Amino acid sequence: MIIGVVGKTNTGKSTFFKAATLAEVEIENRPFVTIKPNLAIGYVKVECVDKEFNTKCNPKFGFCIDHERFIPVKLIDVAGLVPGAHLGKGLGLTFLDDLREADVLIHVIDISGGTNEKGEPVEKGSYDPGKDIEFLEKEIDMWYYSILKRGWDKFSKQIMQEKKEVHKELAKQLSALKVTEEMVKSCMKELGLSQNPSEWKEEDLMNLAFKLRRITKPMIIAANKIDVPGAYELFLKVKERFKDVTIIPCSAESELALREAAKSKLINYVPGESDFEILKLEILNEKQKKALEFIKKNVLEKYGKTGVQEILNKAVFELLGYIVVYPVANETKLTDAEGNILPDAFLLPKGSTVIDLAYKIHSDIGEKFNCAIDVRTKKRLGKDYVLKNGDVIKIMTS
Repeated sequence: MIIGVVGKTNTGKSTFFKAATLAEVEIENRPFVTIKPNLAIGYVKVECVDKEFNTKCNPKFGFCIDHERFIPVKLIDVAGLVPGAHLGKGLGLTFLDDLREADVLIHVIDISGGTNEKGEPVEKGSYDPGKDIEFLEKEIDMWYYSILKRGWDKFSKQIMQEKKEVHKELAKQLSALKVTEEMVKSCMKELGLSQNPSEWKEEDLMNLAFKLRRITKPMIIAANKIDVPGAYELFLKVKERFKDVTIIPCSAESELALREAAKSKLINYVPGESDFEILKLEILNEKQKKALEFIKKNVLEKYGKTGVQEILNKAVFELLGYIVVYPVANETKLTDAEGNILPDAFLLPKGSTVIDLAYKIHSDIGEKFNCAIDVRTKKRLGKDYVLKNGDVIKIMTS
């Protein structure tokens, strides 16, 4: 799974990316700091099942703090997009192509209204951040449409001449965008499109492209810089205007400061929590003390959290609908072959079956699958058993 971090240049996109991953990326208050995409690992956070089983897990990947499990996910920070990106403006097509592999998008906007359409700093509150939501969604929709329309006349004639199924051929054409046959078939049915693509109008193509984009690249809005005076009022206006869009207030700068202070062992802070504990007050300078006081008063006490972890979680568990499953080799001790307790926590799409989990662990385990055991109930499960969030499963092979 890959989460794409997108947005207009100079909105705090790279700060959000660094706050989520602690990757070393360049951050400056100027347009187009990011040119090449940055790749790093971030984490989604869930309550670990080790608490239920009264034990302590040993994660192979990620980590666990006080029964809060942090599961790794890939993030890609793409260079800032500009209006007309789908036409190639500002290297837009190159930047959009970097998003092909993304499963979900986090669109970072400057909710303080302090960055204009070109990504240039302006007076706070003087720019409408709602315009960015409209422009970026349009750019990505039109990017999909341009890919779908490319060589359409020849493609549609070939479909009819060779009597091929439209949904299968379109899925092949759009496979790089993670479009499947079932997605195309479902969208065609919903739009009432015939099996003769030469009959489709330009409006039909656009509607199909836009629907497929929403399925394959769902988007959540990170309303960044919420700690800036006047930003909350703009946030309320934008939220009222875009009622069908998930918009979460956040302060990426605050999250980054807390995570780096925790890394330096100055404070005790768990990402996504509503408070932190100062460990070494005596070595903090005045600037650091004031920064922590500001974050506590203007972010954590006001909004309950910085928003960064919440956005990652909502992107994976709500927009994508993923679940967490824990495979073990020993159902009594909850261990793998090396004795590690609950070492793995796999993210799987909702509707995944036991056989999907088996292949996720290893192709050999999938091919030699015999049955599975639900660790809680001790029941034997067939390959078609649909997994539930939090399942702890042992796979039996022949």
